Amino acid sequence: MLVLVSRSTRRREVGAFARRFYATGKKTTSEAKLPPRSLWRQHFPSGLKAFQHRVSIANLATAEKVAQAFVPKGSQDKTVIEIFPGPGQLTRALLALPRSRIKKLIVMENAEMYLKYLKPLEAVDDRITVLPIGGESWTSYQQLEELRLLEHIQTVPWDQGVHPQLQFISHLTSNIPGEQLISQLIRSIPDQQWLFKYGRVPMGILLSEYIWKRIVGDTTAVRCKLSNMAAATTAFSEAVPYSMLQPYTDHFHPIPSAINLAEREKEQKLARPLMTGKAGNPFVAANFTPLEHQLIKPGLLHKWDYCLRHLYVNRAQPLKNALVYLAPNAQSLLKVINAPGLEPHQRVDPKTPVRQMSMNDWALLVKAFDEWPFAPEDLSITDAIGGHEEKKG
Repeated sequence: MLVLVSRSTRRREVGAFARRFYATGKKTTSEAKLPPRSLWRQHFPSGLKAFQHRVSIANLATAEKVAQAFVPKGSQDKTVIEIFPGPGQLTRALLALPRSRIKKLIVMENAEMYLKYLKPLEAVDDRITVLPIGGESWTSYQQLEELRLLEHIQTVPWDQGVHPQLQFISHLTSNIPGEQLISQLIRSIPDQQWLFKYGRVPMGILLSEYIWKRIVGDTTAVRCKLSNMAAATTAFSEAVPYSMLQPYTDHFHPIPSAINLAEREKEQKLARPLMTGKAGNPFVAANFTPLEHQLIKPGLLHKWDYCLRHLYVNRAQPLKNALVYLAPNAQSLLKVINAPGLEPHQRVDPKTPVRQMSMNDWALLVKAFDEWPFAPEDLSITDAIGGHEEKKG
């Protein structure tokens, strides 16, 4: 006998089943359940070059804690875009959250060995859509719109709070492209590009400690262009305590070889900065929220970029000496940013080393550069400058 049920009842039944499934591991297809962690090396080999830098949460309990931190109690009807999910342990933890918190989960993954374990989830939970596309490509987000997956998302004015509907979550690849991606995301904020055209969309990101330290820039040794860009555009903090994700081998895949683990322990004992491209480095879960009041005004991103890159080539120098590398006769800007009669908050001390400049200092300098009639018209960055900055930063 067929029993007709309402759509709302069916949604409740599907949601209850999904929570039971993700909690107990029961399945409707073999790939909907992840293999035991002891077999992950076999099912998800990391030896191939394309996967050497892909790091994913493997510990279910860890994934549940991170999911709760990224989409906490009080969240309502979220549409979450998740990229670089890997096998999908965090994906499953997100779907195990109450339906009242997550209305839709859009997963972007183009690796076949991971898709095998992600696609079956669509048969288990009606909230998830798995797309075989890479989340690092800007065109992928155009496809989301073409598929009408974001047509229900409203644009929220920048001054009306953090976007209540839309959220971005990602594991970040543990290499230079991963650092470049987070930099691109941050750089999209001032001109309200990418997902930020909808408003102040929050981001929850798992990233290597190496990249996190470059973002935080809490010491002059690690402060860099990325640190300043992040501070000018976002409020960021650890989503879960750092200790909760340590040691790496208890929480993440892939687990490096014994030799590589020994090398990392030695680096940590010597307090050396861990290299970003090696699997096994400590990871951090962090929340990023676009600031309501952006220091980088619309249309000035390229000038911030230009000033930061050129001056950070000589970051140890006092500003008065480093300005010569900005443009011919750029020392004349000191007459503007250190003019007699200025209030302390309107002045930049020319003796301040570049790497110790505050965000207010940078804002005053870029404003003066923007208004300077002799500023160069070509603000493109040469490879030499960019490469030099990366090596030192």
